[in-house]
Amino acid sequence: MAAQPVSRMLRRVLRSSVRSCSSGALVTQPHPGEPSQPAVEVPSGRRRFLREHAAPFSAFLTDSFGRRHSYLRISLTEKCNLRCQYCMPEEGVPLTPKADLLTTEEILTLARLFVKEGVDKIRLTGGEPLIRPDVVDIVAQLHQLEGLRTIGITTNGINLARLLPQLQEAGLSTINISLDTLVPAKFEFIVRRKGFRKVMEGIHKAIELGYSPVKVNCVVMRGLNEDELLDFVALTEGLPLDVRFIEYMPFDGNKWNFKKMVSYKEMLDTLRQQWPELEKLPEEESSTAKAFKIPGFRGRVSFITSMSEHFCGTCNRLRITADGNLKVCLFGNSEVSLRDHLRAGASEEELLRIIGAAVGRKKRQHAGMFNISQMKNRPMILIELFLMCQGSPPAVPSISFRDSLHVQGLRHRVSFSSQMVTLWKGGWPPQIPLLAQRWLASALPQRHHSSHLDSDANPKCLSPEPRAPATPSGPLPTSDQLTHVDREGQAAMVDVGGKPDTERVAVASAVVLLGPVAYKLVQENQLKKGDALVVAQLAGVQAAKLTSQLIPLCHHVALSHVQVQLELDSTRHAVLVRASCRARGPTGVEMEALTSAAVAALALYDMCKAVSRDIVLAEIKLVSKTGGQRGDFHRT
Repeated sequence: MAAQPVSRMLRRVLRSSVRSCSSGALVTQPHPGEPSQPAVEVPSGRRRFLREHAAPFSAFLTDSFGRRHSYLRISLTEKCNLRCQYCMPEEGVPLTPKADLLTTEEILTLARLFVKEGVDKIRLTGGEPLIRPDVVDIVAQLHQLEGLRTIGITTNGINLARLLPQLQEAGLSTINISLDTLVPAKFEFIVRRKGFRKVMEGIHKAIELGYSPVKVNCVVMRGLNEDELLDFVALTEGLPLDVRFIEYMPFDGNKWNFKKMVSYKEMLDTLRQQWPELEKLPEEESSTAKAFKIPGFRGRVSFITSMSEHFCGTCNRLRITADGNLKVCLFGNSEVSLRDHLRAGASEEELLRIIGAAVGRKKRQHAGMFNISQMKNRPMILIELFLMCQGSPPAVPSISFRDSLHVQGLRHRVSFSSQMVTLWKGGWPPQIPLLAQRWLASALPQRHHSSHLDSDANPKCLSPEPRAPATPSGPLPTSDQLTHVDREGQAAMVDVGGKPDTERVAVASAVVLLGPVAYKLVQENQLKKGDALVVAQLAGVQAAKLTSQLIPLCHHVALSHVQVQLELDSTRHAVLVRASCRARGPTGVEMEALTSAAVAALALYDMCKAVSRDIVLAEIKLVSKTGGQRGDFHRT
């Protein structure tokens, strides 16, 4: 094999007892037979304290499939000092203005919030996180968070040898280093920059400082580096490395082609031809890697099978991009801006509600490699460079179309037609805690397009249940007088003290005609102000609860349930709003439902007005009401 001499040379270099790092300092490596330094890990006293004081896991970080998200990946920067072909388009990417990136304090504020809710592992990514000037200080401050067990970093290794001693002292627990070839000339071709020697120095420094295993991430691409698989594995014979082979994944601008992807099975077969004794190791909980070991070897080899055998069912990862957007799935294109809410003065409770709604919308699994390759998503560099790491990629992308996503008693359907994308229906699974159901009930529909149709989905249906043509049910007595005016013509509140309590339900709707430009931005969640649909949904829920403060003669009603649904209508470039309110009491909830629908529509207008002033709010109307002495009503 052509690369084998290089592999042997690298092993000698990494094993050398004395060598110079990029910092210029001399470092030593134990000779064979000498005890190696212990792996860097959380001190035993700290682990014992965390076990004894573990809090119940947060409902806000539990999705509708019962997955608990205890692992947060935070991108510190969009910038990188390399230009890897699978990560960044050749022409580069437009970078976010500095003012729109998260500040250090904002990063730490969000980290504290997530850790408080149950996150026990944070990985810092990029871009390249080690080019951020205050990265050591960020690690040190994260290390102070009670409940955080692991702080990791994923790096290209260029600056690692220089910074690692400081990072270790600050509290860095684990390291993932990207290296896709052992041939220096090929390295420069893949990353479009020099730096092979510095990466190798970084790996050596990590081993010297006692990190074990040191994880080395290798994206395998046919015709480029699949001939080096055996050389990479050979490194694990004498070094505490976990070489992780990653299936080539599609991202915006990386010119993904199925023919370039080398599957896990193919890689495994190649290894077994050389080492038939290769044995599989037990899989760790929520791990993205399938781990193997060759008996007698010091290190091990793993496979990240994002494309051929996804691991969405056990995904526990969330991501925050450098510009402050929360991504619940690496391959999903739906994002929620936490930065905007932070800067608008959102309280901790409000932030948790927004996070909980986003987590609640997370799908069962991603759409599959071919569908993903057609989806619009950020380039890899703008999500997190070389995220294929310790608990890497694609968490949970698109839901399987015939599985149900449970949200408030309705059945989830993902369907596409020439008239409308039906974006939200669902019902709760039994394993979701009651508190999670309350918060996640406000979960917003995912912007999703698919040519796959659910067999029983009706793309025109706004209602969660089939309805006959709406007609008044029975006589509908009306008053010949205005009930909110007294005998003298003055405004007066109706006395409902003598009325019996009955179950009251009302549904109202509205239509927001956005126009093609604003509609496309809402559909793709590209508005600079943030997620228009989630803001409108929350506004509608809040408005229903505040109706008596907005409409002077309305009674205050203790609502038992509010639901706001928003659906995209591609034929009219519109958003359809549907608000449902329920209460038990002496007066109806029609005004609550109407106020909810109207304010949700107004919130959409506010979110989109910078793009277009030609937005029309239309068809605000009562759809139905049940309960009360005047009988039921269903609009024809």
